[in-house]
Amino acid sequence: MTETILITGGTGKIGKQLIKHFSQKNFNILFTGIQQEEIDNLLNTIKSNRIKGLSIDLMEEKSSEKIINFINKNKLYPTTLINCARSLNFLKVDKDGITQRKEWLSEFTLDVVVPYEISMALANQKNSILKNIINISSIYGIVPANPHLYKNPKTDSPIQYSVAKAAQIHLTKELSVRLAEQNIKVNTVSYGGIEGRVNEEFKTNYAKLCPLKRMLTEEEVIGAVDFLVSNYSTYITGHNMVVDGGWSVW
Repeated sequence: MTETILITGGTGKIGKQLIKHFSQKNFNILFTGIQQEEIDNLLNTIKSNRIKGLSIDLMEEKSSEKIINFINKNKLYPTTLINCARSLNFLKVDKDGITQRKEWLSEFTLDVVVPYEISMALANQKNSILKNIINISSIYGIVPANPHLYKNPKTDSPIQYSVAKAAQIHLTKELSVRLAEQNIKVNTVSYGGIEGRVNEEFKTNYAKLCPLKRMLTEEEVIGAVDFLVSNYSTYITGHNMVVDGGWSVW
């Protein structure tokens, strides 16, 4: 049987890499994105009738129901859910570095509440064959941002991101216990900094603070997720797999 993976935030940096990888391994892939244009561009780039995209705002209260309807419509029931969605829009801070309540709630909702809602909706769905949930987090969920990396630490590294990612890691632990009776594994992958959005000065400064002396390449996000999806990880649950080149050991 061909397995199906559902990826939220499929049009993002990590999501695109995962879709490309698993499409090459002949998985069925369902993914979400906000902009239909970005979804269409991705589908045109990775041409496969095994990939289907859904334009949806995950911040809507009924978003998990729409995803279930999307699954039922396509009659493709996921064995794996990868919670990968994020938004740069929620990383705003005041000029003095203070985060307003709206940004706190938005970031926490997208990183914790939405993954919880989708996970439970799929786990309890009629005809569910879900066996694997992977939450995509960050090293800033396990260690605070290093102020030596930023010109303006208070504004360049928003506190709501780190705290929400820490909560997401604990969500993984909670769900690993609560869904164990249904034989559903729940794990996190926490990445270090990924190349692509930063300038050369940032990359140089990052390298000084990392044992492997560099940032992650976009292609390197694949390995940990591929392992957790595979049959080599059948006894791993509640785990936070850190992929950071040693960043968090210092």
